[in-house]
Amino acid sequence: MALAAEQAPDGPTVVAVVCDGVSSSARPDEASQVSAQAALPVLVAAVQAGGDLDAASLAAVAAARQAIADLQGPGGDTSATTFVSAVASGYEVTLCWLGDSRAYWLGRPSQESRLLTRDDSVAGGMVAAGLVDEAAAMASPHAHVLTRWLGGEAADLADDPERAPHVERFTPPSQRVSTCACGEAIAAASSTRPAAIMPPATESSRVSSRDSSAGWPSQ
Repeated sequence: MALAAEQAPDGPTVVAVVCDGVSSSARPDEASQVSAQAALPVLVAAVQAGGDLDAASLAAVAAARQAIADLQGPGGDTSATTFVSAVASGYEVTLCWLGDSRAYWLGRPSQESRLLTRDDSVAGGMVAAGLVDEAAAMASPHAHVLTRWLGGEAADLADDPERAPHVERFTPPSQRVSTCACGEAIAAASSTRPAAIMPPATESSRVSSRDSSAGWPSQ
């Protein structure tokens, strides 16, 4: 995971990128690390310039995909990871994701907390299609099989629409947003208080962790 707190033209902004390597792919730990490290500077540059954060999110995914492609060895084994990014300003969050790494809104009271992303998984697809409820979907032995992920194959680098990331915006009142890799997300889904690391939101800083909760910047 990679995290930064930056001063944007319109106020302090927190940027978080969480990736979790797909265990069935080659070098999953390296894939998650290089992806987060490649994506963060793209988002930070857009924040500092006051740029289009939707476009920057797509560019960050492209940079992460290229970083994974660069990992490919002579044997042709490909790596893959999940991906979620959140850029939180004083009034809005720009979210981007592929796979089942998640972003949450942590509300006060905790009963108002909710999941902001939708899993790219068999279970997530079944629920989104209205085939079954979440409990039944999660009971499937294939529930956690991914239907989208961040990879470095030719189709990924060519922006295949079937592999496109999700980009959405969320406007909460004034709380915090938590980004989690899939293991932590599963645990957090049954908890009202996911573990959190609170970075400073008023000065430039960067940290790394597996799970992060970004304090909502105030203007």
